[in-house]
Amino acid sequence: MRLGIDFGTTRIVVAAVDRGNYPVAAFECPDGASREWVPPLIAVRGTERLYGWDAWAAQGTGGVTVIRSIKRVLAGAGPETHIELAGHSLALGCLLTEMLSYLKEAILTKSSLHLEPGEPLEIMLGVPANANSNQRFLTAEGFRAAGFDVLGLLNEPSAASIESSHRLGGNGGKEPERILVYDLGGGTFDVSLVLREDRLHTVAATEAIPTLGGDDFDDLLADLAMEKAGLASARHSLTQAEEFVLVEECREKKESLHPNTRRLMIDLDRVREGWPQVAVRVADYYERVQPMAEETLHATEDLIDRAMEQQNTTLYVTGGASELPLIGRLLRDRFGRRVRRSAYTRAATAIGLAIQADAQSAYTLHERFTRYFGVWREADEGRVMVFDPLFERGAALPAPGQPPLERVRLYSPAHNIGHFRYLECSHRGEHGEPTGDIAAWDEIRFPFDPALAASPELNGVDVSRSPAAANHVIEERYSADASGALLVRITNLTAGYSREFRLARWAPAQPPARRVKPQRTPRKRTGANE
Repeated sequence: MRLGIDFGTTRIVVAAVDRGNYPVAAFECPDGASREWVPPLIAVRGTERLYGWDAWAAQGTGGVTVIRSIKRVLAGAGPETHIELAGHSLALGCLLTEMLSYLKEAILTKSSLHLEPGEPLEIMLGVPANANSNQRFLTAEGFRAAGFDVLGLLNEPSAASIESSHRLGGNGGKEPERILVYDLGGGTFDVSLVLREDRLHTVAATEAIPTLGGDDFDDLLADLAMEKAGLASARHSLTQAEEFVLVEECREKKESLHPNTRRLMIDLDRVREGWPQVAVRVADYYERVQPMAEETLHATEDLIDRAMEQQNTTLYVTGGASELPLIGRLLRDRFGRRVRRSAYTRAATAIGLAIQADAQSAYTLHERFTRYFGVWREADEGRVMVFDPLFERGAALPAPGQPPLERVRLYSPAHNIGHFRYLECSHRGEHGEPTGDIAAWDEIRFPFDPALAASPELNGVDVSRSPAAANHVIEERYSADASGALLVRITNLTAGYSREFRLARWAPAQPPARRVKPQRTPRKRTGANE
């Protein structure tokens, strides 16, 4: 079965491909209810680890510690990153795989989907538009390790634009329609400009706030409730279980809001016995939330200005946090009649992913790099380091099934070892230097000197000038597939050996050199590596 999976910060939503229909899966919950999502929760009780709805059912009970919003830590973590939890140091990669294994079992045995025994689960995954390669790689690898067959990854707003087109129909061959997808989820905000021409979607530009979402709105309401109860100073003394219950109480009340609501009743007795129930004026709550909401409007306007799309653009609103009435009011005030809200605010992304996964669907999407990805290089005989952007921000990725996007660098080296230091950045300065949001990336080493070709470990070898290496020609061949996964094959064409690396922030042990047929290649210098 083919699925679209929106791995959200606070909810995982699954939509299936079913003969041209894309139903959202419902899951059996421990309280007997059926809900169209799975919470990405991890709970620890002694040596026992619980996931999803099992973790949800254990919330607030004695001796249980809960991890909430794990998606937010993925951008800066790798499989060997450890999380301190209930006195234990647990590997993030292991926790993620176990949680996704729970999800797979829930799909197979506790969902409304009907699967044949042994039927594979082929999935399209959604990732935030601002997600760097580290987050994309870790997400895809976690699902693969859990037994899913990952077909590819799409930016979440891009998937929502596909759902919009499917629901609203084609544009009859007219000029390309401009869809500005405003996606405010539980943990992140993304806005993307998508150009739609019938069933072809091209992501033209994107902006994001990776640390703003519905979780923050819940936290503000919790602060306000504790202040109204005269317990503001007591919040720091809450146990993790009490804090979890407080935030969940506030989330539930926030999600019950409608335009005519005047007060929210927060039951703090759920958090700690004897604490009062307090009334929070919605106007006071909105006053706290509005600065964050304004940030999303500023990011949206920045994207419109940068893309020079001032008119004939539809603003398509998705994401669970966008259901807050204040958000809708601010969007209408700022953008007027251009605003359209998805009928499936919480499931639009998953439905769009399922449509893209449908082999019979004619929808296609042209994705793009959302950041510059490159490597530091030596210049001016080693006097300065310059940034070589291997993949430019905005570069189009291949469609699923198409050959990967490739970049090649060819040169003669100056050193015995190439020390490659990769990074991503959101912007570049006047002289091409990385600016804005900069993420240090992988570091790999390659033996330029053939005498080191058989060395499995180069970290302990000093990098030095090498006349022997200078007589050789090195080729770097980079490739990016439809999901944005990055590979590099570095080859000494003269001596005939190569090494291949999957680029991520947690490089595995250096692979041994592989023999290839030596080539007589004209020497072309584009800068040596150090």
